[in-house]
Amino acid sequence: MTTSNPPVSSGPELSKRQINRAIIGVMTGLLLSALDQTVVSTALPSIVSDVGGLENLAWVITAYLLTSMASTPVWGKVSDQFGRRIVFVVATSVFIVGSALCGVAQEITQLIAARAVQGLGAGALYALALSVIADVVPVRDRGRYQGMVAGVFGIATLAGPLVGGGLVDAIGWRWIFLVNVPLGLLSLVITASALRGITAERRSRTVDYLGATLVIAAATPLLLYLSWAGGERGWTDPLSLGLVAVTVVLSVVLVLVERRAAEPVVPMVLFKLRLFSLGSAYSMIAGLALFTGVVFLPVYFQAVKGMSPFTAGLAVVPTMMGVGFASIHAGNRMSATGRFKVFPVAGAVLLVVTMLPLGFIRADTPSWLIILLGFVFGIGAGFTLQPVITAVQGVVAPADIGAATAAVSFFQRLGSAVGVALLGAVLNSRFAALLEDRAGPGGGLDEASLGSVDAIRGLAREQRDVVVGAYGEALAAVFLTVVPFAVLALVLSLLMPESTPPEDGPAQDVGEKEKALGEEH
Repeated sequence: MTTSNPPVSSGPELSKRQINRAIIGVMTGLLLSALDQTVVSTALPSIVSDVGGLENLAWVITAYLLTSMASTPVWGKVSDQFGRRIVFVVATSVFIVGSALCGVAQEITQLIAARAVQGLGAGALYALALSVIADVVPVRDRGRYQGMVAGVFGIATLAGPLVGGGLVDAIGWRWIFLVNVPLGLLSLVITASALRGITAERRSRTVDYLGATLVIAAATPLLLYLSWAGGERGWTDPLSLGLVAVTVVLSVVLVLVERRAAEPVVPMVLFKLRLFSLGSAYSMIAGLALFTGVVFLPVYFQAVKGMSPFTAGLAVVPTMMGVGFASIHAGNRMSATGRFKVFPVAGAVLLVVTMLPLGFIRADTPSWLIILLGFVFGIGAGFTLQPVITAVQGVVAPADIGAATAAVSFFQRLGSAVGVALLGAVLNSRFAALLEDRAGPGGGLDEASLGSVDAIRGLAREQRDVVVGAYGEALAAVFLTVVPFAVLALVLSLLMPESTPPEDGPAQDVGEKEKALGEEH
């Protein structure tokens, strides 16, 4: 049981104008971090031609993913102890410096290192945005604001390839990073100024250095396994399995250490709350399903339908619209009713409803049908992104909001990383099998040389038809693989208890909530 006390505000209550300024600031930072998850994908060919290092190209994405995901729980906990304002300033500054270093990198190793720095700062921005809202907005109104934040996050994630392609075509790949500098500074100034109105006497500022180190140390080998195993190494390669073993051992050590720490980075007592534990599991599974649409729908439009990166980006605009509409609608309804459970349930149902038919698409499936399914998928994504986090914030003590928010965000990012690696392996293996089956060993097609859309477009018509057909069926297998996970997410959502936050005032302390839940169940 935590022994910490909620923070006690020692400053004036924020005005509506200050609240709006704070939210605009954190949403700007969130927009930048979300865009940078996917904005690099369309710029990779230009980056290779400029700085070289084709064999290490995947690390431009992996380095960002590693540091952003592993650092998220640490940022959340530290913000509980030292306050959101100072941590937001530090994290945004790190992100800005990393972005500037990316923009001036002269070779691939420098770019990878700069991306790691950039990701370190980005790991704080999503969790801090939701935590700041929890600090400055009354409990009952959080859903409305956090729905907008979730909408921005979902739309930015989907829009990344479109924005990246546009910037690369217009002014060069370096500006996908350099543009973050002025926008990041704007976010920094606005948010730091708006949050000046709250000064809180936080609990003990003892930092759990060992716990923070173990969180990062346990997450890193898992992400390395996911990045390597599906590509240059097999899933059962000794080194790959060794990374998994290291993750398991360090995770066990982390749990033992955190149970005894005075100020744990990840309070183990939170997992005794049914809503937190089920919500974290749901977020991980839903994160896996969500990134399937984010990553593989644009791949289908480019590789199978022959669209340009920009046109493929336009084809997923309805998906973005679905995310934005559903996130805002869910937030408004949660604020009006105080109830959340219908949204993760509906979101999981819509994921099943869309992934199942997508599992049977082919190269000749009409584009309008894929776009329509993408729109419905976007609505499901909007229903799953934010309501669980808002509900979790309502059942933990205010002093634990940052840690709880960051933990749920961490599991969502973990699910996304697992999903991209696992489903990428499904795509590659299925495509290779279909290609060999249709073209034959002597068909003149080298699967390794078909890793780009340009290579596919350069084939003779008969060969292109074979490749495109194989790619369409392989992508269908990817979508079908997601269906059991979406069903599992539905089961988890049905098991979650409904939580109705009080009209005013803080949520119960974790210990009190445990007692209440124990009596209820």
